Amino acid sequence: MAVSSSGAGAVRGWERALLSEIDAVAAPGMVPWRPVRRYFGIGAFGINAFSAHAGEEVIERHTEEARQHEEAYVVVSGRAAFTLGGDKVDAPAGTIIFVRDPAVDRSAVAEGPETTIVAIGGKRGAPYTVGPWEFVYVARARGNAGDHEGAIDELKRGLEHHPDHRMLLYRLANWEAGAGRTDDALDHLAAAIAGRKALHDQAQSDPAFEAIRTDPRFPSTS
Repeated sequence: MAVSSSGAGAVRGWERALLSEIDAVAAPGMVPWRPVRRYFGIGAFGINAFSAHAGEEVIERHTEEARQHEEAYVVVSGRAAFTLGGDKVDAPAGTIIFVRDPAVDRSAVAEGPETTIVAIGGKRGAPYTVGPWEFVYVARARGNAGDHEGAIDELKRGLEHHPDHRMLLYRLANWEAGAGRTDDALDHLAAAIAGRKALHDQAQSDPAFEAIRTDPRFPSTS
């Protein structure tokens, strides 16, 4: 993954980059994501770019209730069709959409070729923290590219920011199982699913755990 340069801009207190210079993170089933925040090392707010071809999802359906983020979406190229709390909103290039209410269900589909949307967000009146999804996203891309150790390291960094986060623990167990780290995988899986029936049930059929499912320490189906 690309990281910010340490050139003259950084020395002056500013940096410049084209979106095309920020390597996209992508894997099957994932919207291609350009990690703008990570590239520059921004710590005050979240900012990322997502791209898709016409007919493809460019902003996945979600709310920001958990983190209470306000979000702004800037369509920098192409055209997108947003759905915001049931309302359909046309968004050609140059459109800015501000979602003030974190509870609003939002998504967007690209309606033009090479549609790119920059998303900016943060919680009003609170310090910014990097969301767990960012670590999961990067880990998945690295793991799917065959870099299981890179995926594991990424999720461990996520747990430094979000100790005991269930999904980070669960995904860490996924990649540890694939890397042959059976003991670590079982320990982290047990921590992830404790008291969480949905995750426990998911683990029973998750192909990522195929290598460790016959281990007697694997969570039982009962």
